[in-house]
Amino acid sequence: MGDPRKSKKQYKTPAHPWIKTEIDETKILKKEYGLTKRKEILVASSFLKKYKDIAKRLIADKTAQGEKEKTQMMDKLQRYGLLQAGASLDNVLSIQLKDVLERRIQSVLFRKGMCRSMNQARQFITHRHIMIGDKEMTAPSYLLTSEEESKLGFKSNSSLFNVEHPERVSVPKNTAKEIKEEAVALRKKQSFGRGGSGKGGQRGRRESGNRGMGNRMGNRSGGNNSGGNKGESKPEVKRGAK
Repeated sequence: MGDPRKSKKQYKTPAHPWIKTEIDETKILKKEYGLTKRKEILVASSFLKKYKDIAKRLIADKTAQGEKEKTQMMDKLQRYGLLQAGASLDNVLSIQLKDVLERRIQSVLFRKGMCRSMNQARQFITHRHIMIGDKEMTAPSYLLTSEEESKLGFKSNSSLFNVEHPERVSVPKNTAKEIKEEAVALRKKQSFGRGGSGKGGQRGRRESGNRGMGNRMGNRSGGNNSGGNKGESKPEVKRGAK
């Protein structure tokens, strides 16, 4: 038995961590759903595997207890919006990982058009702007039921509650692309104005510094030579010599 003050681990890691196909798929999912940690994918994957294992066991279980567990599981998955009414156990096996990720509060918030991107949806949730009924939400990975989805909204005392808030006004894709291109061009212009921040600029500054140092060393050596010539003694002239 573990420490009751610590929550139980909700996911299982794969048997082999360095499988290229899984690594590439993880990168795509993290970018598509605005995820920050691989752990979020493992939690959703473990949730899906749990119910698929139960479905495989219940397919062969024809007892009254098996029918009871089947009804409970199907009702729960229907509440989460993962199955339609009247679905069978075979439909449970056809659920994909993306279906579970789509039921996250972060994904639902973006799909309903309440934010501009997945990353912004995550920001709204973690900054305590989102509520489900009277309950404040701070976990982007929370799985929504169909009933809770209808109660999703902004807090009444949040500045984002106003529909005309600048962060809630949708930006056309073409305009966003133009803004990005303009920002990139401006950044390049500033870097060229400063003499370049890359290797070329550093090399130019280094060469100019070396030239300045060479000039100073040359002047110093020239001064020493001139001083040495002044300090040289002239040959003595003997008196009486013609």
